[in-house]
Amino acid sequence: MRHTYPSDLRREPFEQIRALLESGRKKTAPRRVDLYDVFCAVLYRLGTGCQWRALPSEYPKWRTVHHSFTIWSEPREGGSLLEQALKKSGERSPQKTGAQCQSHAVNRGRTKRQERRHRRTQRL
Repeated sequence: MRHTYPSDLRREPFEQIRALLESGRKKTAPRRVDLYDVFCAVLYRLGTGCQWRALPSEYPKWRTVHHSFTIWSEPREGGSLLEQALKKSGERSPQKTGAQCQSHAVNRGRTKRQERRHRRTQRL
């Protein structure tokens, strides 16, 4: 029995979205980890903003969780699988995911750098 976190989804709503999340995976080999634990780890990461390597040890390996996250975050018609799953679960409102968050962080950092350069050139 693993430790539960506030970000974890209950099993009943998860069973409603399991098929949706499974659709993003190529079925080449049997799954070695519980999909519920992977999804809960993604929710934990989205909620806390921790680094991938800092995921608690109760969850599957961070590379497994990150791989699933990248597949579920790929843009699709009607939103990414992760966005659709969050909406369908009814537990959470849709959040920015994957590329949207990374793009925002990169652009925000770029803006700050450009401001510093601008101030530096004005002083000269």
